[in-house]
Amino acid sequence: MKNIYIILACFCLAVTGGCKKALIEEPHSTLTPDFFSTAQGFQKGLDAAYAGTRSFWGNQNLFTMTVIGTDEFYTGKDGNNNINKYNSNYNTENGTVSAIWKDCYVNINTCNGVIDNAVKVTGVADDLKNRIVAEARFLRANYYFILVQFWGDVTLNKNFQSTPTTSASRQPLAEVYDFIVQDLKDVLAEPTLFAGPKSSGALPGQANKAAAMHLLAKVYLTRAGSSAKKADDYTNAYTSAMQVINTSGATLLPDFASVYAEGNENSNEVLWTVQHTSNLAYNGPNNSGGADNVLNHMWVPQYELRPGMKRDVFYGRPYIRCVPTAWLTNEAFAERVNDTRYAKTFQTVWLCNNAASIPKWENPLPPGAPANAVVGQPKFALGDTAIFMPGYDVSDAKIAASRYLLIPPRKYDNTLSPYMKKYNDTKRADLNYPSIRPVIVYRLAETHLIAAEAAFMGGAAASEAVNHINIIRRRGAFPNPNPSVMDVASIPSLDFILDERSRELCGENVRWWDLVRTGKLIDRVKTKNYNPEAGANIMDFHVLRPIPQDQIDATTTGPKYPQNPGWF
Repeated sequence: MKNIYIILACFCLAVTGGCKKALIEEPHSTLTPDFFSTAQGFQKGLDAAYAGTRSFWGNQNLFTMTVIGTDEFYTGKDGNNNINKYNSNYNTENGTVSAIWKDCYVNINTCNGVIDNAVKVTGVADDLKNRIVAEARFLRANYYFILVQFWGDVTLNKNFQSTPTTSASRQPLAEVYDFIVQDLKDVLAEPTLFAGPKSSGALPGQANKAAAMHLLAKVYLTRAGSSAKKADDYTNAYTSAMQVINTSGATLLPDFASVYAEGNENSNEVLWTVQHTSNLAYNGPNNSGGADNVLNHMWVPQYELRPGMKRDVFYGRPYIRCVPTAWLTNEAFAERVNDTRYAKTFQTVWLCNNAASIPKWENPLPPGAPANAVVGQPKFALGDTAIFMPGYDVSDAKIAASRYLLIPPRKYDNTLSPYMKKYNDTKRADLNYPSIRPVIVYRLAETHLIAAEAAFMGGAAASEAVNHINIIRRRGAFPNPNPSVMDVASIPSLDFILDERSRELCGENVRWWDLVRTGKLIDRVKTKNYNPEAGANIMDFHVLRPIPQDQIDATTTGPKYPQNPGWF
């Protein structure tokens, strides 16, 4: 394997991910593999493994590979022009794909270093040592799960590599899945590991059994939709999800809007987060990669060029990487009377923050102008509505007569459309800064949706699938005193479950995986034409990512490293 994939780069900055209250980060420049077997190095190794999670959850790379090019989002004005569109520029040399591959293996090797060296470590209590190993196994399972979902058969490094190697092979998908499942079973069997995120002594972002059981349920569900499927996968997915629901102590928040409220990332609904830091030595401004949480930038549209508006911290820096598809805003979220999640997921109103660019009424006044409109006078004032997206069609005449910029769905474009606001960060010191908000990775609402899908696919009674879907839908009706208006009597298809996952989990770094797991990527993107941009180019082989060319070229000893079908 190429040296970069197995070197201890992750140890050159042995940092704390989510397992230290103050997120104290201490750089080291002369660390060696032997350091793992010392008491200090053992703990620092776990810290480095946690820090590695910030290269995925919050980073632009995982966002690009899971959010865009699906039925939910297509390319914004400043989005990339290859992987989103499945065009000829998306190839084996794609930098985003290569970065995810490399980061997975670097962090897996760090986890292996912690796990393999535990027996050599002295001066650490056995209980603490066992818990550290369990946490490293949890993290390793996450990294391998990323790999198999994107690439299928992958290299399975079970042990720590302290020297470079130029040979590598791909192990069958079934073998890698078995390894992930065993890691998680070992995690769940460890008595010293915290039972849940709210257990006494557990810190935000720390591995816990509830998060591990949720992940195990998701692994079973995903394997069930793959060539490595086992007969009891759907049953095991349902059983594991129910164990989280019944024993974790986690509860759904009453109001969907609270789930992603700033400062509420460690609520009772959340099972696991990836922590980020305000230390600019590690999370600096003007950086779209590394350990930065830039999810606060990704969806922000080009609002600042509209009358009465300018960039500010509250509305965010417009990276305009993606915009919602018409299917997402107009069809998936079509119900807005009883289901409140559309308004709680998307921003559709911007208030004037720039007096210098407030427009004035022209002469002659447009037909239908407000009664108090005066030629030459400002249409609105600071703090008034400057942009409004009503979510339904209005005539061109009404648009012309409006005080503010009125944008119906037919006027949405790749610069300005409803803004997916779950990752807003209005507390930053500068609008260019990345976010320091923790990123929610696993939450109980998804556990219910896993249970619903597993039951629908035969893992439990069909009535259980309906029950768990309705639990999520009723929460979407808040504050309606009669939430049962959201109930469905049956689930007509797997597509209905995917629609519900969009309404609940839109933009949460899971969609591409959802569509591949269910065999619906090509169907929904191309056949149903939910994303015409991606549908124009997507082909059957795009359900797997290309093995990075760097990996293939660096495998110089032994058989050539195999590429996924369709890629060259």
